[in-house]
Amino acid sequence: MSGLDGVEHKTLKVNGINMHVAEIPASGSGRDQIILFIHGFPELWYTWRHQMTALSSLGYRTIAPDLRGYGDTDAPEKVEEYTYLNVVGDLVALIDAVAGGDEAVFLVGHDWGALIAWQLCMYRPEKVKALVNMSVAFSPRNQDRVPMPTFRRVFGDDYYICRFQVISYFDDKKVGHFFQIAIFKFFSPKKLMNFNIVSNYIYKCIFIFMKLFWSFFSLTVFLRNRSRVQRVGNREGVERVLHVQNGWPALPPQRQTFKRPENAASATKQWLTQEDLEYYVSKYEKKGFTGAINYYRNIDRNWELTAPSTGAKIGVPVKFIVGDQDLTYNSPGIKEYIHGGGFKRDVPLLDETVVLNGVGHFLHEENPDVINQHIHSFFQKFI
Repeated sequence: MSGLDGVEHKTLKVNGINMHVAEIPASGSGRDQIILFIHGFPELWYTWRHQMTALSSLGYRTIAPDLRGYGDTDAPEKVEEYTYLNVVGDLVALIDAVAGGDEAVFLVGHDWGALIAWQLCMYRPEKVKALVNMSVAFSPRNQDRVPMPTFRRVFGDDYYICRFQVISYFDDKKVGHFFQIAIFKFFSPKKLMNFNIVSNYIYKCIFIFMKLFWSFFSLTVFLRNRSRVQRVGNREGVERVLHVQNGWPALPPQRQTFKRPENAASATKQWLTQEDLEYYVSKYEKKGFTGAINYYRNIDRNWELTAPSTGAKIGVPVKFIVGDQDLTYNSPGIKEYIHGGGFKRDVPLLDETVVLNGVGHFLHEENPDVINQHIHSFFQKFI
């Protein structure tokens, strides 16, 4: 699992927290070019295992931390300690620790890691030689639109990001209770009598369901099947959602169920092995989800804190990659922004936007060879 060939694990003191860092030294001799990988939700450094192995063999020194609140990195108790400024501060200190105060690194981000990468490049562009960002395009700050009221107005109060704002709703104990409801659909009454067995399945279900939600639930699928949307009660809604094979989707609106794509189950089995799953489960059993969800609970606070960045542009070279089945790519207005000139306006050094056909949210795991080639070919321009 975490014992991948050549991976070195260390703990570094950065920005007041202990950060777990995984690293594979570059093969060969000469001056190492560092690639820093930033993971998203609900992942860990481990999501970059394919990229680290491949790119280190090409002469890069590959480094991937667990972000604050995740895995083996410290998880501060206060919600307000998970803002952009906190996490960017962690990464600036990490870059200084691994590269030296005057050195810059190559940067790769995905999901929340992409959001954080945009912020890092905005505030400290001298720390980044070039950026490959995936799934989440740059979103310029709108001084007239507070994020959470906008989410509620567009998607409703039961949208998963809105539900994450309620502290008691998705604290770790509540997460387990939420998924216990669905266990009756999966296991026999005899197994349910043994809580130790059930508790293990709960955590496995949590991760699978969260992963599959992002991978396969797209706006396109919703629109194609909106006639199938049903209004049901809370308990029944949870049971119906989680009764679907492999638990797709994980966190839809509370009182709605959607038809999943026919190829959803088989697609996931190809890139998420049992061994991969066991590693994630072992870490989330230890740390829980509270720290990870606290990133969502700072969305409005981030908007307030980043007021000075209104109108700012990204000043580093960028390649952006997204799957055409990704929810983020199919969200309202995103395609128009990416392909209609807005993205290039806000990211003037955007070199290329790559849309991969038939690929979902976790594109670097679903199609690692293609992603590795894109990363390598882009970064070679700056060596």
